[in-house]
Amino acid sequence: QVQPVESGGGLVQAGGSLRLSCEASGYMFGRYVLAWYRQAPRKQREWVASITKSGSTNYRDSVQGRFTISRDNAKNTLYLQMNYLSPEDTGVYYCNGIGSSTPWGQGTQVTVSS
Repeated sequence: QVQPVESGGGLVQAGGSLRLSCEASGYMFGRYVLAWYRQAPRKQREWVASITKSGSTNYRDSVQGRFTISRDNAKNTLYLQMNYLSPEDTGVYYCNGIGSSTPWGQGTQVTVSS
């Protein structure tokens, strides 16, 4: 299966914003609820947000109100708008379908300085 390709990460000061993108296969877009995950240094990968094909969204409590997940089905692209970033948001961000066997991509590094 084709790995997703994440982009848009970078170094930003606390309080700043970033917009992440994830290009994925049409198969994944059509079959799965899509999600963003992140992995901080020395921690396990954790779920951040998810979106259904119809656009219903869910967020982990710590990002609720600051992050917005969206999808463009015509472009097979998933987005994550991240505002009011804090150092606790630092990590490598990945996208994938929930329950999918698609291999993980390389992710995109987000570093938030205090």
